[in-house]
Amino acid sequence: MQTLANFIDGRFVEPAGGTYFDDIDPATGARCARVPDSDERDVDNAVAAAGRAFPGWSATPAAERSRMLLALAELIERDLDELAGRECVDTGKPLLVAQSVDIPRAVANFRFFATAILHTQTEAHQTDTTALNITLRAPRGVAGLISPWNLPLYLLSWKVAPAIATGNTAVCKPSELTPLTAHHLAGLCLEAGLPPGVLNIVHGRGEKAGAAIVSHPDVPTISFTGGTDTGATIARTAAPMFKRLSLECGGKNPTIIFADADLDEALPTSVRAAFSNQGEICLAGSRLFVERPIHDRFVDGFVQRTRMLNVGDPHQKSTDLGALISAEHLAKVESYLALAQAEGGTIRCGGRRPPREVVGERCRHGVFLEPTVVTDLDAGCRTNREEIFGPVVSIIPFDDEQEVIEQANASSYGLSASLWTTRLDRAHRVAERLESGTVWVNCWMLRDLRVPFGGMKASGLGREGGQEALRFFTEPKNVCIKLGS
Repeated sequence: MQTLANFIDGRFVEPAGGTYFDDIDPATGARCARVPDSDERDVDNAVAAAGRAFPGWSATPAAERSRMLLALAELIERDLDELAGRECVDTGKPLLVAQSVDIPRAVANFRFFATAILHTQTEAHQTDTTALNITLRAPRGVAGLISPWNLPLYLLSWKVAPAIATGNTAVCKPSELTPLTAHHLAGLCLEAGLPPGVLNIVHGRGEKAGAAIVSHPDVPTISFTGGTDTGATIARTAAPMFKRLSLECGGKNPTIIFADADLDEALPTSVRAAFSNQGEICLAGSRLFVERPIHDRFVDGFVQRTRMLNVGDPHQKSTDLGALISAEHLAKVESYLALAQAEGGTIRCGGRRPPREVVGERCRHGVFLEPTVVTDLDAGCRTNREEIFGPVVSIIPFDDEQEVIEQANASSYGLSASLWTTRLDRAHRVAERLESGTVWVNCWMLRDLRVPFGGMKASGLGREGGQEALRFFTEPKNVCIKLGS
């Protein structure tokens, strides 16, 4: 069993307290690594290293920073299969998903921001004939980057790439449940020639290592992706310290199917939106609103397609859904299935742990759940308001635009939405009124790194992606030059 180390100042080091905890493969229940149980001492060391590296790294020409990030992207791509295997072990997701989606998107993140910094502009405003104002943007210093367990390398790179591309240094804390890809990334940073201290990785639990990063006085910038409750705790700590915050939190995302939609596209895409990554994704379409004329036909088709999904060993090519992240999380998801039934819902398919002969002998101790479809629930019940973060979807009928907009917005979350219609006027009208940071029309999860990404309401604050990320990690400074002086 591998013993991981923190990565501080360009070296792999043991945790200051000398203690570790186990990393568990959720598909098999086996221990796969020992993870440093880091505390504020490790964070202090990492922040100090990042602080020492900041003057030199921030002064490094953009072309040189770009070259190193592109080299890192090449190394990630070279090690794609190994990284995908590590992610499969850590998360329980199908290996093919990690190989085809998660790791390639991490590569794309580094390549995008490595080249984006070569095309930034400096704004200038002439104040009549009196002065010229030039707005400069400078890196902010040490960035604290806290990433989640569901897309471990993909979302870690989503933060690391813009932070260090713009000249900041970083202290990262990957989820304690999925540390393996971050540990491998540290070794690739050495191989790519990244200077010591530019990127530091501290493993450990959120309440110790994560909290120490958030509260550290020398970390002015915090980017967090994770649960809404944790995001609120971070905000309470960071706001009085005047830190810049980006919080990408939960979602309870609506998928709206109008009667005129192209069901040949809407139906399979809605199934994918509901159950990709075992439903453990903040952008999952977990509330389906279907216009009444096609409701029954849509439900029948959706249930039929859901029953065709294969749950099992993540290493099998035929597997569509792997394991959930942990036994504790499985219990949480199952508690919502009990709640759905108590609220009057009907489980149309799924809702059970698959038998051993389905998941196979290797995974007999894994934590699996069949994809589940629930009907007959009111839009305002708890099952349809609270984030489950698992393979559970509810289908709700609606009669008109006004009703479905009100129902879709009747949530404390506002991360994303999907809208299916062949009428362009309706698409514009409804999309504008949906309280969501991203609205997909006749698609789901189409990704363009140039656009802002983030949520409304309890889904968080701030925006990532493209120019928004470059702005987030830099500080504007105006220089006013009097003309003729």
